Amino acid sequence: MATAPRAFDPVLLELLWTRLASSVDEAAAALLRTSFSTIVRESHDFACVLADAQGRSLVQATDGVPSFLCTVPRTMRHFLDEYPAETLAPGDVLLTNDIWMGTGHLPDITVARPIFRQGRLVAFAGSAAHAPDIGGRIRTAESREVFEEGLQIPPLKAVRAGVLDDTFARMLRKNTRVPDQVMGDLFAQFTALELMERRLLALMDEYGLDDLGALATEIQSRSERAMRAAIREVPDGTYRAEVLTDGLEQPIRLVLALHKRGEDIVADYTGTDAQVPRGINVCLSYTFAYTAFALKAALCPEVPNNEGAFRPVTVEAPRGCILNSTPPAAGANRALTGHFLPPLILSALAQAIPERVIAGVGSPLWSLNFAGQRADGSTTANHFFMNGGYGASALRDGPNVLSWPSNVSAAPVEMIEQHNPFHVRHRRLRAGTGGRGRHRGGTGQEWLFENRAAGPVAVTFMAERTRIEAAAPGLAGGEAGAPGAVLVNGVPVDPKRQHILAPGDTVELRTPGGGGFGPPAERDPAAIAADIEDGFVA
Repeated sequence: MATAPRAFDPVLLELLWTRLASSVDEAAAALLRTSFSTIVRESHDFACVLADAQGRSLVQATDGVPSFLCTVPRTMRHFLDEYPAETLAPGDVLLTNDIWMGTGHLPDITVARPIFRQGRLVAFAGSAAHAPDIGGRIRTAESREVFEEGLQIPPLKAVRAGVLDDTFARMLRKNTRVPDQVMGDLFAQFTALELMERRLLALMDEYGLDDLGALATEIQSRSERAMRAAIREVPDGTYRAEVLTDGLEQPIRLVLALHKRGEDIVADYTGTDAQVPRGINVCLSYTFAYTAFALKAALCPEVPNNEGAFRPVTVEAPRGCILNSTPPAAGANRALTGHFLPPLILSALAQAIPERVIAGVGSPLWSLNFAGQRADGSTTANHFFMNGGYGASALRDGPNVLSWPSNVSAAPVEMIEQHNPFHVRHRRLRAGTGGRGRHRGGTGQEWLFENRAAGPVAVTFMAERTRIEAAAPGLAGGEAGAPGAVLVNGVPVDPKRQHILAPGDTVELRTPGGGGFGPPAERDPAAIAADIEDGFVA
């Protein structure tokens, strides 16, 4: 066998990188095709990551959810704390949904498979996916502590040397409303891990790589150098921003001081409100994930995401604040807080590089969660996403109903109606909801669901920016987008609470519009006429 190269010429490095990236994308495609739930198969709420033997990310699937791509490697390192390398064997699969070791809420199940070559641990294949159910209360901001939110799974070996732990499988099935979907998605994750392992070992055999150490260092170092170079272009200084979310009875304040010095950035959230006894708290790994995502997207979007790209970024948040929650804080709807972080980062960066950021977005991501019974008495539960309008920029209008900062998709109406007790009466754009400006913010949308079940159905929501003060802000003189609303039988309701739909009842979700960019008086008259013709404005 050839000796592993210590240096990689550009051609060889590109070949190796392309093969690694394609293997992870292939694994993601396999996970998608073999999954059972619409939340994975249609909404793509999952990610696949390949990491080195220390759990440092090396390459990720192209379409992975941004938060997962940062949290999965951290979870791998937690796995190594619980199961050192000498306790692992080929065919093992480690698993957890621990809030503070994982993604921040229990429905996300993170798995990792150690990869061995010639008896040595050389890498990890990892995945996180949003399960359609995890027991407990259906996903809601009303939860007061994590114990209400479902089954907590500590780090464990779900698979030992290729054999599924039957006790674990039976416990998981017993604690979920749709066990076939939950287990089907989990097996799809296992399939993706095995595929990544096979492709990586074949690559290492082909190129004579005894381990990944030198290659991982080269790839991560190049990403780090590119990110540091991009940071250096931003003027040194401290850029401050804050935002009010809808919160609960009172808005919640998030405060940021972005310190840029040389080729490093520190995001300091000191001054942010304390954690609350409701399910909207955020763990620190999720806070880091969406902070790092926003910084890289704005400063260095072309360079591959891996551990190196995030080394110049430090995130600080006081322990016990809503962005660094402590047990047993509830976090089921942590996106209702955490999704404000990328726009908060961009708001701070706008003071230094306004031409490279966007106005406020009509997110956090909206969704409807439900649980009920079928006519035969069996349980059913599911989760549907819907998006608000995107923020405008210095170059263009904001796209309509585009998911951000998470990149999950809305399930097709046909799939919703085929597998769930709902009839979708309409799904349409909300004319006039994008903020006015030289460039218009993207419009929101309206979904009207009718309960077609034989009995009552419990529904909860992820919905934010429903108050005027929390509407997606404009930038550089642009106007804010319109706030959203949730209505049951035509009457506005508190979206942070659970509601019961009787047969025939309806629920309507009106997602917010994105903010505009630049003074409205500077908008091209031809663009205004086109907006009217296309129905984007009244």
